[in-house]
Amino acid sequence: MQSKPQVLAWLTCDGVHIDPATGKHTILGVFSNIRARQFPVTHPLMVWFLTLSDVPAGEHKIRISMGLDPAHTQKLLERPFQSQGPLQRINLINEIRNLSFPQAGDYSIIVEVDDEPLLATSIGVAG
Repeated sequence: MQSKPQVLAWLTCDGVHIDPATGKHTILGVFSNIRARQFPVTHPLMVWFLTLSDVPAGEHKIRISMGLDPAHTQKLLERPFQSQGPLQRINLINEIRNLSFPQAGDYSIIVEVDDEPLLATSIGVAG
């Protein structure tokens, strides 16, 4: 029986620096909501940092979707990634540029690997 991939970490932040000597990740500016003076608002750059484990060896696909209604989300990102095997911890750095929020509210974020939902979370946008 094959194990299902597990989400070990999910962070929304301003950036991630990877130390070239050690490979360590430094997470910069973690946040969980956005404030805006007017709508629609466009956020210039955010990073969704994700750590996975229990991913079977081989090539896989991550998809991240977002919307005000969890049942009706729009795909923001879809890309392949590799796993060496289920014991590997995989850090995925997903840069999201110029993300628009048409109105205030709690926006649902759905993370899928190989078309299987792994995480449902949200980001709050307030006026």
